[in-house]
Parts: sequence; C-alpha cells; structure tokens
Amino acid sequence: MNVMIAAASGGFTDMLRDTAETFGWNPWLFLSQVISFVIVALLLRRFAYKPILAVLEERRRQIEKAQLNAEKIKRQLAEAEQRYAEILTRANAEAQKMIDEARESSAHLAERKQQEAIAAAEQIIAKAREASAIEHERTMESLKRELGRLVVDTTAKVTGKVLTAEDQQRLQEETARQLAS
Repeated sequence: MNVMIAAASGGFTDMLRDTAETFGWNPWLFLSQVISFVIVALLLRRFAYKPILAVLEERRRQIEKAQLNAEKIKRQLAEAEQRYAEILTRANAEAQKMIDEARESSAHLAERKQQEAIAAAEQIIAKAREASAIEHERTMESLKRELGRLVVDTTAKVTGKVLTAEDQQRLQEETARQLAS
C-alpha cells in the first residue's frame, strides 16, 4: 500500500512538475511575488488603509455627534415652543385682564361722571327754582303793590273823596291779605 501511495505520489509530483513547466511556473519567482505582495499589503495597510479607516471612524463619530446635537436641538426647540406658548397664553390672559379692568374702570368713570352730571343738573334746577321763586315773589309783591294802588285809586274815584295816607295803607294791607288767601 505504501508503494501505491509512493507510486501515486510520484505520479502526482511528475504531473505537477509537467504542468508547472507547461505554464512556466518558477517557485523562486512565485515566492518573490508572494513576499512582494505581503510587503505591498503591509505598506498599504499601514500608510493607506489605516489613515482611511481613521478618517472614516472620525467621520462616523462626527455623524453620531451631529445626530445627538440634532436631537438636543429638537428638544430645546420643543421646550422653547412650549415656553413661547405659555408666555403667549399668559400675555393674552394679562391683556384680557387689562382690557376687563379698563372696561370696568371706564364703566365706573362713566357712572361717576353721570352722577356728577345729575348732581350738577339738580343743583342748576334747584337754583333755577330758587331764582324762579324769588322772581315770583318779586312779581307778586310788585303785583300786590300795583293792585293795592289800583284799589286805592278806584276807591277814591268811586267814593269821591281824598283818602288819607292811613286809609291808603289800610286798603293796601286788606287787598294783600285777600290776595294771599
């Protein structure tokens, strides 16, 4: 069996050698190309891939940081909008309160001015009534004197005698009493 394996192995080796010679394969050349490939791969890894990977990693970190900042900005914006809405609500409430107070104050002022106007009108009416009463009294006194004088003149003409000052006074007083009642 060993002989068969050796014979098969010898045949396999011959076949490999024939194929390598047919294609022009040189083991030393192949070994030098493998070493060159490994050196180039190590150089690329050190000077090209690592810097590129480092740049990509830095870029990935910046994107993560930007996403975190975007989330933070969204939260801050939402909070700012909420504060804005609260401030606006408070401002509207205060404005409405001020409007209500102004209306109430205006109503009180209008009522007070109306009461002052009514009081002033009542004073004017009272003064007018007083002035009218005084004028009425003057007119009545003047009328009484005139009527008394007419009664005295008429009595003197009817009786045909000259009345004394006492008679005239007495007739005027009687006439005034009769007019007063």
